[in-house]
Amino acid sequence: MTRVLLTGFAPFDGEAVNPSWQAVRAAAAEPPAGIEAFAVELPCVYGASLAVLRAAIEDTRPELVLCAGQAGGRPDITVERVAINVDDARIPDGAGAEPIDEPVVPGGPAAYFSTLPVKACVAAVRAAGLPASVSNTAGTFVCNHVFYGLAHLIATEFPGIRGGFVHVPYAPGQVTDRSQPSLPVAEVARALREITVTAARTRTDIRAAGGATH
Repeated sequence: MTRVLLTGFAPFDGEAVNPSWQAVRAAAAEPPAGIEAFAVELPCVYGASLAVLRAAIEDTRPELVLCAGQAGGRPDITVERVAINVDDARIPDGAGAEPIDEPVVPGGPAAYFSTLPVKACVAAVRAAGLPASVSNTAGTFVCNHVFYGLAHLIATEFPGIRGGFVHVPYAPGQVTDRSQPSLPVAEVARALREITVTAARTRTDIRAAGGATH
């Protein structure tokens, strides 16, 4: 059994729900064969989110950590390639903080790459009939903050863990009054299961196009 920690976020920016947490909770409730899954909700707050993540890692001692967050406006499941060492908030976080051009970890590296096989994960989601792509930017809000913080924890304190981040679209109920793409939570949960089992089984990523011009 591979022990996997899945995290999603609490709602933010006036939303009533966050599909990342809804999907993570559903995926962990019915994990793929060979996976022992734990689900933890993170506050959408700079600093506090990393404290909860660290406590969850210490409590569950996972081999894999897959964090998920909402990326409203994106049409597909996007597996993140890189996290950068900057917090630059366009909107307040859940506690009202709006850091501008501040490091996630003072003195830390400029960036970390995911230690999950991002392209193999994208291929697995697509093979399951769901839209997916590689993303080369996790933004500069709390999602990137958690992704970078996770990568730094792995690099400095938990070298036996592999981890990464996935962004998910809005749920259909969030876009009834606006023209934005969405995916049902059940389908997002299915994608997370595919990513989890692929990451657990794959150490060397596949070679496939996943670049972007902008």
